[in-house]
Amino acid sequence: MDIKITGVTFDILRDALAQAKEGRTFILGKMAEAIDTPREELSKFAPRISAIQIDTDKIGMIIGKGGETIRALSEEFESQIDVSDDGTIRVYAQTGELGDGLIDRIRQMTKEVEIGDEYNGKVVKTTTFGAFVELAKGTDGLLHISNIAPGQRPDTVEEVFDRGDEIKVRVVEVDKERGRIGLRLSDDPSIAGKTKEELASMGSGGGSRGGGDRGGGGGRDGGQRRDRR
Repeated sequence: MDIKITGVTFDILRDALAQAKEGRTFILGKMAEAIDTPREELSKFAPRISAIQIDTDKIGMIIGKGGETIRALSEEFESQIDVSDDGTIRVYAQTGELGDGLIDRIRQMTKEVEIGDEYNGKVVKTTTFGAFVELAKGTDGLLHISNIAPGQRPDTVEEVFDRGDEIKVRVVEVDKERGRIGLRLSDDPSIAGKTKEELASMGSGGGSRGGGDRGGGGGRDGGQRRDRR
């Protein structure tokens, strides 16, 4: 107790503790009027500190060339991002919604692509044999021309998709040795309800339209491309 006397009598101590209890009880009562039990989760509008662990060899992907990727993420999600050498990424966001969104984006960017995964991708290049779709920053897959319009046979990719179009795709082929990722449209009836094994056996198409580069999936530079620091 902050008092300006040389000693504390029993009466002073008793009165001070009684006043403190009365004040504390009053505050707790007001708190109970607003909320009687703790919330199971923080409000989505409350500031949030989150963390995620990634492989150290993927740190460069998050940072990007000259730091462009991490700056773009910070601006998009209005958050601060700290990256440690051991792969720990801490996110300081203004709201829980922004923080969760940023963590999900980082998780998607650093996740190894697997057969059966679905992505909302962007068409980044069209060729005579298909459309390259960016699944995440630094990772592209190929949607073969034979699969761009299920049930139809367009002569060119541009009849169906243009560069910049956003489409939902599903991974049906992952060839790590050749660095290729094959895709099909998520709403393609031929893959509906298929397991990973069944998707792998179907492949990404192209067998009936010619061989060579038309037979699989991959990135614009031969498969998965990674940003380097």
